Amino acid sequence: MFGMLWNMRHLGIDYGTKKIGLSVSDERGSAAFPLEVLDNDSSVLGKISEILKANDISRIVMGDGRSGGRENSVTAEIEKFATILGKKFSVPVELQREDFSSTEAARFVKLKSGKRDDSAAAIILQRFLDAEGS
Repeated sequence: MFGMLWNMRHLGIDYGTKKIGLSVSDERGSAAFPLEVLDNDSSVLGKISEILKANDISRIVMGDGRSGGRENSVTAEIEKFATILGKKFSVPVELQREDFSSTEAARFVKLKSGKRDDSAAAIILQRFLDAEGS
């Protein structure tokens, strides 16, 4: 059982209607790292499937999209996408508050191309890992 604790890789997702930022944790499930940004189009589930397999992901953590705890225009889409991921890939999907994750990512990533979505995903995932470890 102890060995299983060392293989708890997580995939972090910062969902957007146009782009989806992805991050991945280390094998111990203690640190999150930006991975890539995908176009939110018809190929996104196939690409996520490849990433899940290539990284031996045991859990998905998505930003819940609420702002200050209140639902917004993307909340329902996020919940729908989380449900699809859980059913399609049989991997637990957790929602994590993401307040100001994009703003925080912008402090560290000075790109105008929108590539900070993967950094926002890493911040969301790191918050989850920190809360889980405390």
